[in-house]
Amino acid sequence: MNTYLKTKTIQIDGSQGEGGGQILRTALALSMLTSIPFELVNIRAGRKKPGLMRQHLVCVQASQRISNATVEGAELHSQKLFFQPQQVQAGHYDFQIGSAGSTILVLQTLLPALMMQDQASQISIHGGTHNPMAPTADFIAHCFLPTIEKMGIHVDFECERAGFFPIGAGQINAVIHPWTKQTKYTALEKGQVIDLQGYAAALNIPDNIADRELEVLHNKLNLNTRKRINFKGISQGNTAFVVLNYAHHQQVFSALGEMRKSAEKVAHDLAKEVKAYLTTDAIADEYLADQLLLPMALGKGGEFTAQIISEHTKTQADMIQKFIDCEITFTELKENNWQIKVSV
Repeated sequence: MNTYLKTKTIQIDGSQGEGGGQILRTALALSMLTSIPFELVNIRAGRKKPGLMRQHLVCVQASQRISNATVEGAELHSQKLFFQPQQVQAGHYDFQIGSAGSTILVLQTLLPALMMQDQASQISIHGGTHNPMAPTADFIAHCFLPTIEKMGIHVDFECERAGFFPIGAGQINAVIHPWTKQTKYTALEKGQVIDLQGYAAALNIPDNIADRELEVLHNKLNLNTRKRINFKGISQGNTAFVVLNYAHHQQVFSALGEMRKSAEKVAHDLAKEVKAYLTTDAIADEYLADQLLLPMALGKGGEFTAQIISEHTKTQADMIQKFIDCEITFTELKENNWQIKVSV
């Protein structure tokens, strides 16, 4: 395991960088891993409704539960939090967000600490699975988890019920296995494109919405596969996503249906994102880029290429380097192609 920076309590200003909930989630994950307590002020200062929202509070409560932490300020709308973990315990856990808040963001908060344990953990999280401001369950299943598996991290993942805003009521299940064999992650070239797969789902709304999206995606991208998925759940919603299989990487782009936005427009905008990625040499899109930094810093490091370096990614790098003795560098190779290197 890596060398952790020794300090009494790390002070973090939540208004730094992109100023969102990611700072909180990364601080919780790193604190549990390193046993270093932190005090976070100005939580989500950059947002319209600052402070802890329901899904952020569940991240804190879930982290407290798996690490038996001492916590102060864990309440709705709180803008200040103190967190001091004890020992992380593998086990069976069930967490209820109680809203359409993102189950995926809770999972990503807990994953680093649980994968470093000697025994597997089984967790179920109830809430939203397809949220506009978070990775979807499809992105996690078909992009994030296959990528970190190349580092030796193995997670069995299932979206049992889909949950869309505002009802939520979705459920994800995950078995997080111990990270026993760490592999350096090096991914500088995608290799040849093998195929493009298009998927769409319409939950408790007319099926033809998904069919229309798939038609547009096929016309724009010449899909090798197109398939309508039948989700279970009590909420109403629509999602479409494209899986791009390359020789050395699997990338996903997804879009959610919106009120007053036609299925054709949803699919058109999604196809535009996919086309932009097809023209670059980069491995990771901007969302995958910041999600890979933490597992790489905890393991053997490595390097990969990314389409863009977002404020999110820069903030994530800063947070990781507060807790862990590593170096994260960004080098622009050419337009829409950056090299990210994590040295441990």
